[in-house]
Amino acid sequence: MKAGVVIFPGSNCDQDLINVLKVVSGNEVVELWHKDTDLKGCDHIFLPGGFSYGDYLRSGAIAKLSPIMESVIEHANNGGFVMGICNGFQILCETGLLPGALLRNRDQLFICDNVYLKCENTKSQITNLLSEDKAIKIPIAHAEGRYYCDNETLQELKSNDQILFSYANEKNEVSEETNPNGSLENIAGIMNKGGNVFGMMPHPERAASEELLNLDGLSVFESILKSDKILATHKVVS
Repeated sequence: MKAGVVIFPGSNCDQDLINVLKVVSGNEVVELWHKDTDLKGCDHIFLPGGFSYGDYLRSGAIAKLSPIMESVIEHANNGGFVMGICNGFQILCETGLLPGALLRNRDQLFICDNVYLKCENTKSQITNLLSEDKAIKIPIAHAEGRYYCDNETLQELKSNDQILFSYANEKNEVSEETNPNGSLENIAGIMNKGGNVFGMMPHPERAASEELLNLDGLSVFESILKSDKILATHKVVS
């Protein structure tokens, strides 16, 4: 796995993400500047959290116009792996690589807290080491994290098992009370129909080291590495 992390003006979770990817993969992680167009041979592209371009207009609305995003979109459309976390998720929705939108939180407040997530699909590239029966504790930090889509899109997400995470409690129960921001049906993370583009509002990179006293997010990155090894083996065999 050769990972690249796109850095925009206002990104502030890039180094956290780079550090985790280095530890998990054991490889160098490439920093991709927003004005570049070359993905530098990276097969896994990550869009980190933060406040790209100061969140002017809407979160991610300006970042989607960055030169690097043309290459990211082409990479995704060719089946390449792309993952957006928090602001990265917002950017992916703005580009149309993921359906729906991230709106202002229900109470119009910035939320910084630990939440629990239920994994709704353990067969994706980022969830294959997680369990549907055990909640994971992951931090959130956003003002525009309320996932929304129209009813037709929601039904497609459900039919295609594109919903990856739902806000839950410690007992893995999903309810209105466990919804921190008003997201439609507690949705915290999704993927595209092709299963190669992923977005989630919670920050697994902030829950992936003993120094942070939380390793629940580590399985997300280990799942990615496992998927990459399986795909690589399949290509060799083929």
